[in-house]
Amino acid sequence: MKPSFAIVGCGKVGSALARFLTAAGYRAAGLASKSLSSAQRVAEMIGTKRFSRVNWEVTKSADIVFITTPDGAIGEACRQIAGNNGLRERSIVLHCSGSLSSEILFPAKECGASIGSMHPLQSFVSVEIGSNPFQGIIISVEGEPQAVDAARKIAADLGATFMEIKTEAKTLYHASAVVASNYLVTLLDLAFRLIEPAGVSKTDALKLLKPLIGGTLSNIEKVGIPEALTGPIERGDAEVLERHMAEIASKVPELMTIYKALSLYTIGVARKKGTLSESRAQMLKGVLGK
Repeated sequence: MKPSFAIVGCGKVGSALARFLTAAGYRAAGLASKSLSSAQRVAEMIGTKRFSRVNWEVTKSADIVFITTPDGAIGEACRQIAGNNGLRERSIVLHCSGSLSSEILFPAKECGASIGSMHPLQSFVSVEIGSNPFQGIIISVEGEPQAVDAARKIAADLGATFMEIKTEAKTLYHASAVVASNYLVTLLDLAFRLIEPAGVSKTDALKLLKPLIGGTLSNIEKVGIPEALTGPIERGDAEVLERHMAEIASKVPELMTIYKALSLYTIGVARKKGTLSESRAQMLKGVLGK
């Protein structure tokens, strides 16, 4: 028989966990949320009457407790549960924050629970759930051995791939995910703004650049970084770099700082690839004013 679970925080992640844990055979001990209507909505979704506004009312009988509140509320939710004897003996307590480590759950550990974090590397954009958002993704886990083992089984049951990370490096792990996801959006906005003066609309920009983006990702998958790097920095083409900067200064000067920063970082990637000589690298840095 699969373990029972409680969800504290019935937002996007909590809703998805409740639905697909239930589908995988886990038993709902209860659902709690600051908004009672949110807890009720999820309860109706999975067919249970066990929901409350009071966290420790639903966690007392759960084998596994998921705290899926916003990051700023995780510590307080855990303290409330622990302070009101809301955990059964040898239970597992997991939160799903990407930026916080399991250490924030220390009050639960003091109550005899095993603590950990279980972060799905996925964007959850709505509480309205279609297909399984965990299927085929990576779920990153850290914490105490019992919690890690439980999360390993949960990841497999959700159709995800398990990856264990180091507790002490959780914040840098999250910074990496932010760069890969959020800053990719920022980078594409930069690309769209640079191409707009050429008469290419944002809609057409995506059509134009999408094959290039896809090809680059494919090359990274095949040969890795830095081998996938191409372009003027990789070639040491100072003249092209100078022309870019002159046009940016003329037409979109507000983008110059970020363009220079990206170019400077790319020089380091090109040096790792081995195609850019030190003398050429210094020439490029001179063009960038470094």
